[in-house]
Amino acid sequence: MSAIDYDLRKIRAVAFDVDGVLSPSTIPLSPEGEPLRMVSIKDGYAIQLAVKCGLHLAIITGGNTKAVKVRFEGLGMTDIFMGAAHKLPVLQEWMERLNLTPDEVAYVGDDIPDLRPLRHVGLSCCPYDAAAEVRAICRYVSRFTGGYGVGRDILEQILKARGQWMHEHQAFGW
Repeated sequence: MSAIDYDLRKIRAVAFDVDGVLSPSTIPLSPEGEPLRMVSIKDGYAIQLAVKCGLHLAIITGGNTKAVKVRFEGLGMTDIFMGAAHKLPVLQEWMERLNLTPDEVAYVGDDIPDLRPLRHVGLSCCPYDAAAEVRAICRYVSRFTGGYGVGRDILEQILKARGQWMHEHQAFGW
């Protein structure tokens, strides 16, 4: 049984913010001023499995660093939108291109720039340490903080509802 109060079998796509969701909200800087990010290996496992299982996944982030693109492309994601100052138009275009209705989409965000996309989808999700304004409107607040398993939490529940978690041989490898 899922902790998410939503018919997860409807979900065909999930869009993620990065900073504060798939990486912690505290970001060290390199000596050159480049933001460095930590990522969860467990999030990575769930992302690559979700891609193999046919879920459409996207990154929609205001950040614009090569490491983020390399990381998520390496997990099989192809829809990576960097430097998105306004995320809702990017989300809408992605949904239109994939012929997705709002009730088929989950969005995971943690801060003020994510409010508009969160309101546009059927399943709005956030980490436990998201901004109060975000937590107030999200249908699901993960028990995990940003960067420490939020992606895995949400994708695992969706894949279980679809009967795709630990179902085929593809679940047991990278």
